[in-house]
Amino acid sequence: MTTEQNRRKFLGRAAAAAAFTVVPRHVLGGQGTVAPSDKITLAYIGVGTQGLRELLNLLAIPDIQVVAVCDPNKDAVGYRDWDNNSLLRSIRTAIGKPDWKAGAEGAIPGGRDAAKDIVESYYASQQPSGSYKGCASYADFRELLAKERDLNAVKIMTPDHLHGIISLAAIKRGKHVIVHKPIANRLREAKLVIDAVRAKGVSTHFMPWDSNGSMDQVMAWIKDGSIGTLREIHNWTNRPVWPQYPTLPADTPPIPAGFDWNLWLGPEAERPYHPNYTHMVFRGWYDFGGGSMADMGHYSLWTVFNALDLVGPTSVDPMLSHTCGFRDTVAFTVNNDFSFPTASAVRFKYPARGPRPAVDLIWYDGGMRPPTPEELDEDKRDLQAEQMMFVGDKGKILAGFNVQNPRLIPERRMSGYPPPPEPQPRQPRGAYQPSPGIRQWMAACRGAQQQSAGSFQNAWPISEAVNLYAAALRSRRKLLYDPEKMEITSYAAANQYLAREYRKGFEPDAV
Repeated sequence: MTTEQNRRKFLGRAAAAAAFTVVPRHVLGGQGTVAPSDKITLAYIGVGTQGLRELLNLLAIPDIQVVAVCDPNKDAVGYRDWDNNSLLRSIRTAIGKPDWKAGAEGAIPGGRDAAKDIVESYYASQQPSGSYKGCASYADFRELLAKERDLNAVKIMTPDHLHGIISLAAIKRGKHVIVHKPIANRLREAKLVIDAVRAKGVSTHFMPWDSNGSMDQVMAWIKDGSIGTLREIHNWTNRPVWPQYPTLPADTPPIPAGFDWNLWLGPEAERPYHPNYTHMVFRGWYDFGGGSMADMGHYSLWTVFNALDLVGPTSVDPMLSHTCGFRDTVAFTVNNDFSFPTASAVRFKYPARGPRPAVDLIWYDGGMRPPTPEELDEDKRDLQAEQMMFVGDKGKILAGFNVQNPRLIPERRMSGYPPPPEPQPRQPRGAYQPSPGIRQWMAACRGAQQQSAGSFQNAWPISEAVNLYAAALRSRRKLLYDPEKMEITSYAAANQYLAREYRKGFEPDAV
């Protein structure tokens, strides 16, 4: 067998993994190094600003070798970010090049040329020779998957509308997958992806799991009756913190050189290019994003869904802001079926399940939040911009956005409980260690039977919720939902928002 055949067998499922012996890493590379045949080869798909941030952490994991990058955008042109320099500084530090830049002076880094250079510069800095050339570059994920046949895994950091279709294409070819949130921005596409994982048995990791907090203390208080019977869960965020455009673009600027607009659109319907659809602001559009709940709710609510067994809501009821304008001298309300509102609150009703009674989950964004509970008046405190609250018929639990530092309120109810643990300091870049979820994912790539706790297979309830949130906002009405059929029963027209019409070449069966 060739070295490549050995490595491919090692990184298969358990039966294949046991079919040969890998030379111990310390024999080939010294103590603490990873033998080449022991590495998980990975293609990195989506290298905008957030993609590059995540890439720096991934490069620091010795068990993973990035062998290809992919993005429809070639050059660092047109990118936006939270500031002008922090990403550039992080890249320079990671690759050891204090004068590195992505393109023109002052350009925000992004694009596949920059990503390829970052990968090769990082690996070169780890070589005695100081040189490395081994990262392929692609514009089209379909071409990547066709040519990189010996690839083990992909990480997907594209805009939301591409997550599902790229995941499906990779899973069908037996590749292991890491993806950012959401799994897909259409409900039925998310289900296709999750079902494909179960059928193929590949290792998957859904990144927001790593940011979810523990529900242990909250569940202990619920079970011992500290708040009586749980009735409501409230979770609120200050997102969006990016522009959400209330009207469609009216102008048609030229497509930047090196940017393949057709590939960026992927499965979505054709329309003229506009920068306000793309970098950083895509998530505000129904076609391309998932809104604030898809952006942030995965980080806070997934652990809540698991602990309380929340699946299959019977109704989804939205409240949302709107936009008005003038046509000549006449005021009108914009009929918006294209972008998420500036602010919303959406109530999900979950039926009783096992020992848990029926419960409502209410999500808020855009600065909306529940009324300040009377218990906080006693403490002379107010609600913060992002938090979570559990409401029972005899009391309340207030926690941070990710369920951190849960507290019975008012404060006197905490008498006798130990003080909360001190927050852990943020890990410096040089000390990066992969999360437990990523370590579990890597072990499953190598044949371990146990999947990551952040496996796609555990993400259907949260995926169902965030896509129903979008459908209810888009419909602007309360929706009754049949979870067994995955159908909206009260307003048939809303079912179109649970799926998409795929452009030719990007259908699930074609990729």
